[in-house]
Amino acid sequence: MDGVIVVDKAESWTSHDVVGKFRGIGRTRKVGHLGTLDPIATGVLPLIVGQATRLARFYTKADKTYEASVRLGFATDTYDRSGVPTSEPVPVSLTVDAIDAALNSFRGPIAQMPPQYSAKKVDGVAAYKSARQKIPVELSPVDVEIYELKILDFAASDLRLLVRCSAGTYVRSIAHDLGQALGCGAHLRELRRLASGEFTIERARTLPELQTLANEERLREALIPLSEMLPQFPSVFVDDITAAQIRQGRDFHGSPFTSGGTAHVKAFANDGTLIAVGQAILPNLYHPVVVLA
Repeated sequence: MDGVIVVDKAESWTSHDVVGKFRGIGRTRKVGHLGTLDPIATGVLPLIVGQATRLARFYTKADKTYEASVRLGFATDTYDRSGVPTSEPVPVSLTVDAIDAALNSFRGPIAQMPPQYSAKKVDGVAAYKSARQKIPVELSPVDVEIYELKILDFAASDLRLLVRCSAGTYVRSIAHDLGQALGCGAHLRELRRLASGEFTIERARTLPELQTLANEERLREALIPLSEMLPQFPSVFVDDITAAQIRQGRDFHGSPFTSGGTAHVKAFANDGTLIAVGQAILPNLYHPVVVLA
């Protein structure tokens, strides 16, 4: 079991809970996840299994896609429905055009303030821990990019958005800041992640579905193998002698026709086994930064 299992995370589960449950399902301790989801969120949570955990470094900046439900009318301290209201409910009488105009300020590169209830660390302590103790913390804006922010539906006080964004973006902050911009307050009601990097909801399975596959000894049907990971990296096929040298940490050449002088390539043995990821040190010369087999 070396690769990625895409879980369709259920509401109320933490990402850590999912990892723990899958360790039992997959009968392996070597499991991690690629990008935390809040407990109220559902959807794509890629689990990285076995040797694939060594590739996690290449996914820290993976883009994300979400479907978000925003409740207009009042704000909360956590910026989502789990929090305590921080403003009195007000009637909402807005048009789609007015909301879309307000969303313009959130599109493209922005400096976003993380929520007080977040995992951002201040002096080594997660902000949410200080917030729960009513200890004020000074958070700094983070540079993120919102590639797409589209209204899917709007009725009464409920707004549904499609959000495609860079890693590190808080959709809760978009909801909260939009409420401030509109003058009515707002918070995130529901969040569903549709994609994380190349991993999409279409390939996701629920934990009960994965348990069923495991019981039937068919769990590999849900596995995205090493060879399919990092599709943005060109592939270089090497002979047996070069493969042995790569396993010893020696540099290797990539064809300018296949590698294109990119920063990283995937090195495959003749049998199709992914043996390493190489990083360019000279044009078409790569050093193996991760060796897998």
